[in-house]
Amino acid sequence: MLVIEKDRKTKTAVICPFDKSDPTALTDEDIAERLSEAEGLVTAMGQEAVFSLSVKIFKPNAGTYFGKGIIERIKQKCQDTDIELVIVDGTLTPVQQRNLEKALSLKVIDRTAVILEIFGRRAQTKEGKLQVELAHLTYQRGRLVRSWTHLERQRGGGGFLGGPGETQIELDKRHLDERILKIKKELEKVKLTRRIQRSARVKVPYPTVALVGYTNAGKSTLFNYITKAEVFAENMLFATLDPTMRKVDLGGSEIILSDTVGFISHLPHELVMAFRATLEEVLEAEVILHIIDASNPHYKEQRTDVLSVLHELGLEKIETSKRYIEVFNKIDKLETKNIISSTNAVSVSAITGEGVTDLLNILKAYFNKKGKLETLVINASDGKRLAEIYQSSNVLKRHIADDKIILKVRRKG
Repeated sequence: MLVIEKDRKTKTAVICPFDKSDPTALTDEDIAERLSEAEGLVTAMGQEAVFSLSVKIFKPNAGTYFGKGIIERIKQKCQDTDIELVIVDGTLTPVQQRNLEKALSLKVIDRTAVILEIFGRRAQTKEGKLQVELAHLTYQRGRLVRSWTHLERQRGGGGFLGGPGETQIELDKRHLDERILKIKKELEKVKLTRRIQRSARVKVPYPTVALVGYTNAGKSTLFNYITKAEVFAENMLFATLDPTMRKVDLGGSEIILSDTVGFISHLPHELVMAFRATLEEVLEAEVILHIIDASNPHYKEQRTDVLSVLHELGLEKIETSKRYIEVFNKIDKLETKNIISSTNAVSVSAITGEGVTDLLNILKAYFNKKGKLETLVINASDGKRLAEIYQSSNVLKRHIADDKIILKVRRKG
């Protein structure tokens, strides 16, 4: 059995299946883009894509996903190039995965397993690691059926009422279920901590602005440009996993800017659910900035993929909301720059900074509408006045100088 090592690049083949019955999915551009993204996933996983192959099928074979002719073609190509790992850029059932491994005499994994592997390598915080493990165990539990024959053996029952006992596969499932339950309880504690942290921010209060978008759209680069931070930002899929937050002064209005995990087409359901705690930053955000790679010829499809995930998280019609702003990034890569600047869309370059001032002005205008900023000075002994201010305003800053309390407030609408 092949073990994917972190410090050694495994020679990998990428197989991208396309539906023959859907002519819209068979354009040369679409095929090239799909192959490129699949190869990007392999690179992000730390492996080497020796070759990628597009194959057209009418309907996945129930037993092997591909027909005999395609399997023979893949097998020969793999033998010629000393391939060690085959990735199918689709979703394989446990039976299909097992049968493909037998037919090719190679380790075979699908798109979901690749994304889980990447997430497992990139998660840094305790929460991120727990979420990845939960997603991985949920995925693994459904694959115990593909295990070898030893899992069919039964263990004798204990105690006085022996009976036939559990099969090994039942025991393994029970162990997985126990671990899944334990992780879910730990994640609930993490979510409680996050709620406490959010409630503390509400008391401050600094509104949160969340960056969302397709993976590699440039969210972290834009985050770094605005905040002057040094968050890991590479031209690589899933460069960011754990949310990062920084305070930003818009010139009178202070906000918390939050960088989040990148989305991708066909995001595994296990990951959408497992990362819900992380993505709660998006659900709770005052404003959502959807970063779109304007230089990507398939940016419209990527936009749709991101909105689909947001809808799945409970933001059904976010795109029609005033709190949703689309940021068309990477305009420095466009030959003809179509600069957009309106209340709900703006064009920027996170590399050169072009258009970023327009974006910040849109945010500033949005929050200024939420209430007027004022600086108030009251006597430290005037408790009644202080209580009235807290009742009628959001207090952003407070400090004491001699016998005076100086407050920076935003009047409630």
